[in-house]
Amino acid sequence: MICEECGKNPSTVHLTKIINGKVSKMHLCQECAKKHKNFDFDSSFSIHNFLTGLLDNTNDGKLSIEHVEKYKCEKCGMTYGRFRQTGRIGCSNCYNSFREKLVPLLKRIHGHDNHIGKVPKKAGGVIRIRKEIEALRTRLDEAVRKEEFESAVKLRDKIRELQKTVETK
Repeated sequence: MICEECGKNPSTVHLTKIINGKVSKMHLCQECAKKHKNFDFDSSFSIHNFLTGLLDNTNDGKLSIEHVEKYKCEKCGMTYGRFRQTGRIGCSNCYNSFREKLVPLLKRIHGHDNHIGKVPKKAGGVIRIRKEIEALRTRLDEAVRKEEFESAVKLRDKIRELQKTVETK
């Protein structure tokens, strides 16, 4: 799609306005969008600032020095204070080191602290089995509720079989 204003460059910025039920759309290139009043590209908004602002929102955002120094990753040396400043984790071990602080943050952002999205076929063997167990448990509860005990027994056995596979991996 070409920019509606200059008619030369490809449009990379798309604005949809809905005012009193009337929809208007604009498709502009980066340069024309910068000239337009509806866009603010020099905003100081950063996703990192947003996420770190969600951390420790108790105590009026104040955090004691000993609390900041208490959490430190043994592997990469990242401190919790540094994580709060940058909004980025240093390594995969930081998730375990900062777990006490990250779990409430993840629950606030996502509504839960377990991954429930898609799982890659090659890398997600155990995760896929756990999801299948969870689905089978739901079906088992439904079968018991409907008093379909023969199918409930089959589901129970399948769950046990899958749980053994998870334990061996």
